Order: sequence, then C-alpha cells, then structure tokens
Amino acid sequence: MEKETKREKFIRLAENRTNKAIEMIRLLGNLANKSSYDYTRADAEKIFKALENEIDQAKRNFNMNGSGDKFKLI
Repeated sequence: MEKETKREKFIRLAENRTNKAIEMIRLLGNLANKSSYDYTRADAEKIFKALENEIDQAKRNFNMNGSGDKFKLI
C-alpha cells in the first residue's frame, strides 16, 4: 500500500470536512421553520455571527486576508 501524500490527505480531509460543514449549515437552516421552532431575530443574528467569526478565523489560518502588504490607495 502506497503512503498517502500530504496533498492527497489534504484533498480527502478538505472534501469530507467541507461536505459535513455544508450539511450542518443546511440542517441549521431548517431551524428557520417558524411553525416548528420559536426564535428571535437576535437568536438568528447570534448564530450567524458565530459562524461568520469561525469562517473569518479559518480564512486567517489559510492567510486569505490579503497579500500581507500594507494597504495603499496608490
């Protein structure tokens, strides 16, 4: 059996974890059904703020927050 490369491992785990995250977000969206659940706008805002914070942190981990250079208008 050949050893899995770092790239192959990344692809395998990234696909799996991304698909799980998407499925959980879809399930979270099911909670918007007002006939089954009672929530406030503030509750929803807290949920999405928490998700946004985690996405922002993941982006920082991948160094996706820019080129690393200082901002310049010109």
